[in-house]
Amino acid sequence: MKGRWITRHSPRPELSAPARDSLWRDRRFVRFWCGQSVSQFGDRISELALPLMAVGALHASANQVALLTALVWTPNLLGLFLGAWVDHRPAKRRLMLLADVFRAAVLLSLPIAYALDTVTLGQLYTVALLTGTAAVVFNTAYSSFFAHLVPPESYIEANSKLSASRSVSFIAGPAVGGGLVQALTAPVAVIADALSFVASAILVGRIRIDEPSVPTTSSGPSLLRRAREGLTFVIHEPVMRAGLLCATTLNFFTFLSSAGLLVLFADRVLHLSPGAIGLAFGMGATGALLSAVVSPAIARRIGVGRSIVAGAVLFPAPYALIAAATGPVWTRLGVLGAAQFLSAFGVMLLDVNLNSLQTSVVPDGLRSRVAGAYSTVNYGVRPLGALIGGELATLAGLRATLIVAAVGGAMAVLWLLASPIPGIRELARTPVESGQE
Repeated sequence: MKGRWITRHSPRPELSAPARDSLWRDRRFVRFWCGQSVSQFGDRISELALPLMAVGALHASANQVALLTALVWTPNLLGLFLGAWVDHRPAKRRLMLLADVFRAAVLLSLPIAYALDTVTLGQLYTVALLTGTAAVVFNTAYSSFFAHLVPPESYIEANSKLSASRSVSFIAGPAVGGGLVQALTAPVAVIADALSFVASAILVGRIRIDEPSVPTTSSGPSLLRRAREGLTFVIHEPVMRAGLLCATTLNFFTFLSSAGLLVLFADRVLHLSPGAIGLAFGMGATGALLSAVVSPAIARRIGVGRSIVAGAVLFPAPYALIAAATGPVWTRLGVLGAAQFLSAFGVMLLDVNLNSLQTSVVPDGLRSRVAGAYSTVNYGVRPLGALIGGELATLAGLRATLIVAAVGGAMAVLWLLASPIPGIRELARTPVESGQE
């Protein structure tokens, strides 16, 4: 097996992360963190603005909102091949920079069309599809870039810091986004996200890392073979396989009640204003921030594996609380915020630990391929969940859809319980040089 881990019974303390300087002293990481933080903040605005634009300005139905969400994630179905292509490119940082610039340009088309009074649902769908494609390229390059930017013993610390800033974006972003939409309209608010991608491109462009050499000749393995190698590793590596099955199940069921349908539920069932919806999402996101900060301590206390198991249950279960929301406005707002708090705490606890564990078991020569294969299945199921969620919401109602999401999502933990993951106590050093062709 190409990756190693340490169980709670391991007598090998020499592989535990040694005391080292904080990553805040690493200028390269700080630049990367700043770029990702700004970009995440802009994303939160668009995640609220795009469905609100569809619902408010274009009077979209539940199915149309679900389709908008689905199109954002549909390009992940090509992740298997995009990851194989990215793995064969020598400059991952340059790909990340170009992906940021491309997303900024595409998003700016919305306020321009709005100013010309020509914005349509078709354009929204196109923007979702194109920005989703660029995101796949960025994310598959990210996996290799991250592994060479951060030392293995600092993976959990780095993911904790990146997740913490992401959590802050969930706190402030929706509240600011809701205010911007209410004051300036949704298309104008999207400008903030476009500018965030420009900032990310500038900061990533200033980072220098020693990227591994990649053969530039055409005599190497074909794209299909490289893609197959990435998928084969995911299927046969026990940690990757269990993590993928769990995450895919979670994504399918939670996307039955995707962000777009949650906005629709809050707007048409809970009768909350755009500002109140943004405030509720922001209130709930404090759970993600708290989780991102304490995840390393929780992992040290109960182990990396058990932290992953706990997060996998806590992430989907609170959707049932949202379905039960009723009463006066303050109660509906409070329940929505509390459910978002618990769910966000769970998903961040899961993400910080699972991402770090998976990074530690993937050979360097396969990183982008594995990331692409993983995202093809894990993220590729999201549009399917969103589309089925739209149909389910139309046929059975939004409350019933939320309950199905909660129950089905919680069952994802069964994949973990049948794997080695619950017994993993801490991370081993990644085999950075192994797995080369």
